[in-house]
Amino acid sequence: MTPEGRIAAAVLMLLGISLFSAITAWNSFFIPLVFTLGRPELRMLAIGSEQRDFSPGDYLFNAGDEADAGYIVQRGAIRVEDGGAEVVAGPGALIGELAMIVAMKRPSSAVALDHSSVIRVARSLFQRVLESDPGAARRLRDELATRTSQLASDILMAGAKLSI
Repeated sequence: MTPEGRIAAAVLMLLGISLFSAITAWNSFFIPLVFTLGRPELRMLAIGSEQRDFSPGDYLFNAGDEADAGYIVQRGAIRVEDGGAEVVAGPGALIGELAMIVAMKRPSSAVALDHSSVIRVARSLFQRVLESDPGAARRLRDELATRTSQLASDILMAGAKLSI
């Protein structure tokens, strides 16, 4: 399979995969890219992304680093550590998805547990893709609004249960 084919396959694996679904509140913003982008935009994303390989113990990023990209795990395992919480991300998982949308500092560190390959999707590339497809940008906005609303509701429900 060509590098572009591997990247496209990994992007398509994102369908329905959420790395942090219930671990911490900020990760509930997982964005299923396949739902927001059309075929031409996925192709642009696949061609413009870059593959990176890591050995066991290598860090993708550290907490506090400037975040300018998200990473799709293509092979291997990546441990994401956020203070006391940690999650192991495997093939198809998207790590650092918010960095593809907004400038921020990394809230966690990510380290390869074994020989791993990831696909780095830069924020600048993702923004160019969204600019080329206003419909995808609107779908992304709608997805973020839905997830923000759900997160607020979950927080209120948790607060109510703690008050009992």
